[in-house]
Amino acid sequence: MQPASPVYSQCMCTVTRAYLILRVKQCTSGLLPAVTPRRSSEHLPGSLDSRVWPPVGAGRRAEVDGSDEVESGPAPSAVGSPESPGFWLPDSQENRATRTSSAVLRGPVCLQVSPCPLACAAEPIAASMASTFSRVLSSRRSAGFLAIVGAGTVATGYLLSRDKVSAESERRRRLYPASAEYPDLRKHNNCMASNLTPSIYAKLCDKSTPNGWTLDQCIQTGVDNPGHPFIKTVGMVAGDEETYEVFAAIFDPVIQERHNGYNPQTMKHPTDLDASKLKSGYFDERYVLSSRVRTGRSIRGLSLPPACTRAERREVEKVTVDALNGLTGDLAGRYYRLSDMTDAEQQRLIDDHFLFDKPVSPLLLSAGMARDWPDARGIWHNNEKTFLIWINEEDHTRVISMEKGGNMKRVFERFCRGLKEVERLIQEKGWEFMWNERMGYILTCPSNLGTGLRAGVHVKLPMLSKDPRFPKILENLRLQKRGTGGVDTAAVGSTFDISNLDRLGKSEVELVQVVVDGVNYLIDCERRLEKGQDIRIPSPISQFKH
Repeated sequence: MQPASPVYSQCMCTVTRAYLILRVKQCTSGLLPAVTPRRSSEHLPGSLDSRVWPPVGAGRRAEVDGSDEVESGPAPSAVGSPESPGFWLPDSQENRATRTSSAVLRGPVCLQVSPCPLACAAEPIAASMASTFSRVLSSRRSAGFLAIVGAGTVATGYLLSRDKVSAESERRRRLYPASAEYPDLRKHNNCMASNLTPSIYAKLCDKSTPNGWTLDQCIQTGVDNPGHPFIKTVGMVAGDEETYEVFAAIFDPVIQERHNGYNPQTMKHPTDLDASKLKSGYFDERYVLSSRVRTGRSIRGLSLPPACTRAERREVEKVTVDALNGLTGDLAGRYYRLSDMTDAEQQRLIDDHFLFDKPVSPLLLSAGMARDWPDARGIWHNNEKTFLIWINEEDHTRVISMEKGGNMKRVFERFCRGLKEVERLIQEKGWEFMWNERMGYILTCPSNLGTGLRAGVHVKLPMLSKDPRFPKILENLRLQKRGTGGVDTAAVGSTFDISNLDRLGKSEVELVQVVVDGVNYLIDCERRLEKGQDIRIPSPISQFKH
């Protein structure tokens, strides 16, 4: 056997030493710098943080893209020093390149670092080793070795950017071709099944978001639930904010179909929470029993409910409750954790339409909404129970303003004021909501993108509901009806939950105005039928301006 060449021996010696020092660093996790991302209040909307988890003191090793190892090397472009409580790591092309297929910190992220004696002592050795390794690999004799090392360490990936939202897509290796994995959707009636072609599936099936969320996980709920022949559901969910960018080839057409032609590639979504712009806003309380406005909000940097870990779900709860404790005046209240309630307390709140129940719908169960139930889930409400926040149901948060009677204007004013205050308090804690100018506020289900808003009333329509023109009237007014128990429930005593059909392409003020005008039209039809007079189907209203 030929003895190993000096170059080869030197390479292997250097690599071995580097590996041993790396393992020493990893095994002495108590001495390593503790790294946790904190959102900056100066952060621009649209930028994202990848997950570096858990926060300091969480008591477990970090999970980064499915690995338990955290990149904690020095940042040459950082401002400040590791000895300070935190320093900034700007988002440069150089920094991104070194983090491909690993933890990617996009946008200004404040890193809280504790000094590591062992790591500091190892730096001169590492620098010397790097220099030696560089000299060895630069020689012609080591070209073959360099090729082997390079081939073994290349990770495929690319950066997508749209609306200042960056998302890194990673390609996974499959044992079977995409054609063998394509789901059988021949009997399905949902938006996903209508738009997912074999070519789109082949293009996306090997990709994943930085958090590891895949196309198959997005569509599983739609594959498991073919849907009703006359009720077309969405059929897919997002696992994180990057989902909508990495899998845009399927999400964009689904969004366009679900939201009446809204094109997220070319259109911009308006946001308007100025309640003073609402005209009228009062209903005849002989017909309207209650009024409410709700929306959802997602905290940037944390996975959405279908994909979140237990630690992330608990972080959502902590961040939200800490912020809500800062509310004052008529918004002041307290938080009630589901795991601390008795069954009787939970049922009473559910019966009063204040609290959500454990998901039983196959659509939600297939999407992973009920995992670890009821861990880190609960309800926060003010003292009057007119302003409520659900935590970790279908979205990170559901914000609700409600009261008995027909004063929608007061309900909407409280909704706007409370929502603005909650967002301000969240930002003071160093976090922010997911938002971009194309899709508005980002939520789990594509059906709730944009405003995420549903303004609804419980209204008695005993005569109109029996008229065969009722469905067409609702369609032209861009309204939808549900039972008083919510989605998939029947009406009780001819009382319906009537709300806006659209979420995306119109502002909050515009959508509530649609409900105010539309419900008043329904009440007028009911009055006319009571008097034996005829009614007419109104002309269709436009959803948005193209």
